Amino acid sequence: MFVYLFLCLERALDRAENSRRDAYLSSAVDMEELERRMRAMEMETDRRYE
Repeated sequence: MFVYLFLCLERALDRAENSRRDAYLSSAVDMEELERRMRAMEMETDRRYE
């Protein structure tokens, strides 16, 4: 039961994070800003897994 609840919560949080990232990237006003934001997000992800 707890495993199922944990998996549901994990999926919900993943969807929320993906929505947040999509909104952040889609609000870029030009390609340069979009690329900068993508690099920043990639660097943030890399730091989490070091």
